[in-house]
Amino acid sequence: MIIIPAVDIKEGRCVRLLQGRMNDETHYSSDPASMALKWERKGATLIHVVDLDGAFEKKVKNLDVVSRIVKECSTGIQIGGGIRNLDTVKMYMDIGIERVIIGSEALYNPEFVKEACKAFPQRIVVGIDARDGMVAVEGWSKTSKTLAVDLAKEFESSGVAAINFTDIKRDGMQIGPNIEETARLARAVNIPVVASGGVHTIDDIKNLLEVEEDGVTGVITGRALYEGTLDLEQAIELTAKSDK
Repeated sequence: MIIIPAVDIKEGRCVRLLQGRMNDETHYSSDPASMALKWERKGATLIHVVDLDGAFEKKVKNLDVVSRIVKECSTGIQIGGGIRNLDTVKMYMDIGIERVIIGSEALYNPEFVKEACKAFPQRIVVGIDARDGMVAVEGWSKTSKTLAVDLAKEFESSGVAAINFTDIKRDGMQIGPNIEETARLARAVNIPVVASGGVHTIDDIKNLLEVEEDGVTGVITGRALYEGTLDLEQAIELTAKSDK
């Protein structure tokens, strides 16, 4: 299991939102690239970057900031937010992004995901964000009538690298991840699942390690790292020990 620090970008700044609400943000840095570099230096092998403005406006909005992160960091970067077509996927790949996350369009246009997987095998991640088990889209502003597990199964034979599963009600709340639902999703599909939302302390990492064998291969964490309730180096050390 890998620990994946999150760098969320809004108007060029590094922020964290509560439950995805754009008007409920905490500002952590005016230099997202420096934050990404900080996590890299502490041992991160993959950094999760989100263009929050892009997620809400349905198009890329912070390309200059993302490009700087890629240039300044040597570790892998995955990017999500506002990715609606193959040209955008290719553009990100061309600047050095390791993985591209497709969220809303995975629900609206699953064929786009499959097409992207053919063009970039094992470099496409499907972001499934759920509210009470149902898929939420467009920066979490809308909740669909599709079950998260049903959407995940749509891509089982497509070559998707991973599914990022977020329980929206827990995101940024530091009340612990929804381990039961994450493990249930991981058991239901043959795609690696990355947990997201709610991580607070090292105990949450320990609890997630208990379901690693179910297919939970990583965890994205943001606020806990920024506010110091979780030490990245300690978490990485813990997961490394579990692999031995």
